Amino acid sequence: MLRQRLRNRGSALSFASHVVVIALSLALIWGGATVLLLALKVEPETVQSITGYASVYDALRDLEPADFDSTTRAITAAVGVALMLICGYLSYKMLPRPYLARRDLDLFRDERGEAVVEPRAIERLSEVTAERKAGVAAATGRYGTDDLSVDVTLSRTRDLAGSLEGVRTAVRAALEEHGLPVVPVNVTLAGYQRKTRRELT
Repeated sequence: MLRQRLRNRGSALSFASHVVVIALSLALIWGGATVLLLALKVEPETVQSITGYASVYDALRDLEPADFDSTTRAITAAVGVALMLICGYLSYKMLPRPYLARRDLDLFRDERGEAVVEPRAIERLSEVTAERKAGVAAATGRYGTDDLSVDVTLSRTRDLAGSLEGVRTAVRAALEEHGLPVVPVNVTLAGYQRKTRRELT
């Protein structure tokens, strides 16, 4: 089964796709503004001076089959096919990849062997470290290529900023203590969990 991937680095083609989207957006804005001005009973001469819609309409209306020779038709067909392929490829490159392709972390490698750490081990270390902090009810870690995200659920609301910063500091210290790369740690508040719950009767 094919697995979807999430790119950590932006594609160089993203700029080209943005240009295409901007061009189409400007064309739609131009057409919508022209229709809106005419619907509001603005003088056609004024609308023509602003948008030039009449000139465009006259140029397209006066076109006849005789105006297109074999060379023009071939060029038009080639440009159409090229645009179809380019826009299709850009659309494919812009598809979202909801799953993160993770790999094992190589700590070192020499003639005697190698040390490899799985992402789940790093996530588990961050979760255990975070849950040892006072006021943290639960934690979930997610190790990426360049950072470590930790979602925490707190059991108290006092000193929220201090609790999140304490988790971040503790996780970074645990990574350093175990000889793991100290990547940026992002701590996010996932919710609150009360110590006592009332049952409805």
